[in-house]
Amino acid sequence: MSNTTQVPHRRPVGDHPGTVPDAPPRARRRPSSQQWAGWAFLAPVVLYLGLFYAYPLYRNIDLSVRNYTVRSFVQGDAPFTGLKNYRTVLDDPTFAPALFHTVVFTAVCLAFQYAIGLALAVFFNQHFRLSATLRALFLVPWLLPLIVSASTWSWMLNSDSGVVNAALHALGVGPVNWLTSPSWSLTSVIIANIWIGVPFNLVVLHSGLQSIPAGLYEAAALDGANAWRRFWSITFPLLRPVSAITLLLGLVYTLKVFDIIWIMTKGGPADSSTTFATWSYQLGFGNLLPAFGPGAAVGNLLVVAALVFGLVYMRVQRKQGLS
Repeated sequence: MSNTTQVPHRRPVGDHPGTVPDAPPRARRRPSSQQWAGWAFLAPVVLYLGLFYAYPLYRNIDLSVRNYTVRSFVQGDAPFTGLKNYRTVLDDPTFAPALFHTVVFTAVCLAFQYAIGLALAVFFNQHFRLSATLRALFLVPWLLPLIVSASTWSWMLNSDSGVVNAALHALGVGPVNWLTSPSWSLTSVIIANIWIGVPFNLVVLHSGLQSIPAGLYEAAALDGANAWRRFWSITFPLLRPVSAITLLLGLVYTLKVFDIIWIMTKGGPADSSTTFATWSYQLGFGNLLPAFGPGAAVGNLLVVAALVFGLVYMRVQRKQGLS
């Protein structure tokens, strides 16, 4: 009989019942041709956003936190000042009037552009004869360059030779100093900007009306609802998502309006039509000794305002989607 002790054979760990053997490491997958194609299509967009949005925003932020002069702007050795430029802007006596004018200009333009655009969209949604032709004619103010539109309104509102004062004179009303009176200058640029922005609201809202089923209006008419009731119960609620994006885009555009105001009034007289957009330009380029830092700070305030409203819009849309 052998005295050799037999050692029991051990199973590998993976051979025990109920255990799963270790999986071999997976090979790293190489990007497919479709993924490479996707990156190729995405690269121009990323490059465009980086060059024309991200880099200018970075440069504007850098301008606002440094004490740039003409010499340092060229050589790039401006000292860091932190939030000093922002404090300078907030303490400037022009800040309060410019903020008030910006709020009034934006709110009034948005309200009238949306109201007139919605009324015209509902009107042209009736599909009558010459509807498409008239709707195309309403796009002319939107297609014209802003410098042409602003110059036209400057001529029309001229105190001496403008057609508006000529029409008022024919009605027995005295002339109005539309562009040279502190009481009327802001009203003049608001009127011009409303005229330019109405076609955009008309196009977007009219496209939104096309997505509303006609059967809803027919059912409401059978129930005895008049046109006003159908508008408030069907058109306006179902048009809410399109209205939200229209108002958001209009807000961002109106906040940065510069061409119209500068060509018509240059922010005057006596800063009576100065907004943040024109004030930023005046600080940076309108003086013999430009204040690049405060001008960039005012521009950043506009960026922050547009960003805040954009975030509010996204939050509201998310809540509506969850509900």
